[in-house]
This record gives sequence, structure tokens and C-alpha cells, in this order.
Amino acid sequence: MENMINLNEKNKRVGIVMGSSSDFPIMKEAAKILKEFGISYEINIVSAHRTPNDLYEYGKTAVERGIEVIIAGAGGAAHLPGMMASLTALPVIGVPVKTKSLKGIDSLLSIVQMPKGVPVATVAIDGAANAGLLAVQILGVKDPEVMEKVIVYKKKMEYEVMESRRKIEIEEI
Repeated sequence: MENMINLNEKNKRVGIVMGSSSDFPIMKEAAKILKEFGISYEINIVSAHRTPNDLYEYGKTAVERGIEVIIAGAGGAAHLPGMMASLTALPVIGVPVKTKSLKGIDSLLSIVQMPKGVPVATVAIDGAANAGLLAVQILGVKDPEVMEKVIVYKKKMEYEVMESRRKIEIEEI
């Protein structure tokens, strides 16, 4: 994981954090989307339960380091996204990571059931790619170049669906 955070480094727009290295195969999908859009990011393991001091430091210094959106993935009790949201005014996107025992339902419920005043946007279980895309869309609100890339991305998706539709129509005849 060559993009592990250096707290002295600046100019990363999105912070991706996860509770455990076992979450990396899921969370790297957010990084792939950010890379596709040319958005700088940092990625790290910050456990709400095992490294609370790191969690606190990360959340409290994110703005001064230039982070604009945080994507936080966690499984099980999944306190990382909510705790991160309690430490910063930045938008936090939670990624519930699938678990063996409850298939990620526990993670999903832990992340979406935030108290009033501490919102966490939440994507589907293992939905890190959508978290990355949502982060890009949030950045696009104030960055016209990023917004244009989102528009092109969505047009490309539309085109792909139309092409699929044409192929089915041809095969049906």
C-alpha cells in the first residue's frame, strides 16, 4: 500500500481510511475511481477500537492537511465512519464492509444509524467504488473540471447501456 498516509504531506483531496488491512481489497476500489478521475488521495488503516489516538489525530488534522472528503470503511461494529464524522466538519462517506457472521448487515446498520448532528453518507455493503464516485461528485460541486469529468463518466455509462440494448434487440430478431 504505497499511498499510506504521511501526516506531514499535504495536497491530497480525499482521505480513505479503513479499520483493518482485511478491508483493503474492498477499499482499494474507491482509490481506483479516484485515480480514474485524477483525484489525489491518501489511504491508511485507522482503527476506531485499536488505534483511537490515530483516529483522533487523523480526523482533527484532515482539514489542515487539505483533505476535502473522507471515505471510511469498516466491518462489524463499524464505528470508524461515525467517529471520523464526529471529529471533523468534512463530509464522511461510510463503506460497510461485508462480515462473515452477518454478511455486512451489522456494518451497514452501525454506519447508517448515526445520531442527529453527526451524518455519514453511506453506500452499499462493499460499495467502495460508489464511495469513490460520490467523493468525486462532492468535489465537483466546487471544481468545474471535476464536474465535467463526472458528466462525461455518466454519459459513457448511458452510452454503454444503449449499446447493450441495441445488441439485445439485434439478437432478439
